Amino acid sequence: MQLTARLRQHAWAPKWLPMNDLASTPQPPTPAERPARQRKPDWIRVRAPVSEGYNETRKLMRELNLHTVCEEAACPNIGECWTKKHATVMILGDVCTRACAFCNVKTGMPKAVDPFEPENTAIAAAKMGLEHIVITSVDRDDLPDGGASQFVKVIEALRRNTPNTTIEILTPDFRGKMRRAVEMICEAGPDVYNHNLETVPRLYPTIRPGARYYASLRLLEEVKAHNPLIFTKSGIMLGLGEQRLEVHQVMDDMRSAEVDFITMGQYLQPTPKHAAVEEFVTPKAFSAYGAIARAKGFLQVAATPLTRSSYHAGDDFAKMRAAREEKLAKEQARAGAKA
Repeated sequence: MQLTARLRQHAWAPKWLPMNDLASTPQPPTPAERPARQRKPDWIRVRAPVSEGYNETRKLMRELNLHTVCEEAACPNIGECWTKKHATVMILGDVCTRACAFCNVKTGMPKAVDPFEPENTAIAAAKMGLEHIVITSVDRDDLPDGGASQFVKVIEALRRNTPNTTIEILTPDFRGKMRRAVEMICEAGPDVYNHNLETVPRLYPTIRPGARYYASLRLLEEVKAHNPLIFTKSGIMLGLGEQRLEVHQVMDDMRSAEVDFITMGQYLQPTPKHAAVEEFVTPKAFSAYGAIARAKGFLQVAATPLTRSSYHAGDDFAKMRAAREEKLAKEQARAGAKA
């Protein structure tokens, strides 16, 4: 009682300190007391998905009992992508063992891995006539290999059923199991290996508390060490409170890890319980970041407010492959001139 009274005399004392020892435990702010969510600027708004193509894609995913990150993460581009029959399949269920402050995917104890998921993913790719497919997953810290073997099975099923489809995977960090997981997946031979850094190192404790920035960088390095021909890709969200020079440093870190493709997009708050948007970064600022990334030597750069990891992934893959071929041709020409 005396301690509480003394504390209340200080200017820094929180308002919720009880007036007496029998007072109830302080309660979090009610919805009415929470600050209003920021209105999205015009450049970030998209139309609600209503097309026939969208409905067909949704129906196919339901029939095959597949999950998509498009739905689970509330992607703003879902209408455009599903209309074109592009979808990012999310394997290993729809419940994640992490609780990142930016992500809308459910957190909890996941169900058993679906043994039919690899074959159903391949069936979906064949029915949609996909030239390029993106496979991602929830974090599965509960599994001995973090779910790496399921990625391998999906890649193998796609190679059997749709051999002409190029495969891009977006994996978690496989915390504590990374090296063996990366080795297994690289041996299966995806065309693109994506692992997102998500934000700058300073914000990891609040935005991505279950992960470690440098562990994610090491994963990207490990992919290149196993197979230099696999394209590597990584992305960050902007608008979480990062500083310009911090973003430049992340670019440098990615290039040190030989990352080929960087994506940068605007963070959007899924619900009031998630991390707040600190800034809506303008299209002009995104263009400036993109120009700097190209100057730093990335083969491919995607930097717009609506950019997401798998947005226009097929087109971007074709451009990245062409950029590598052009780069190799120039290097061979220079080597020939010296000889």
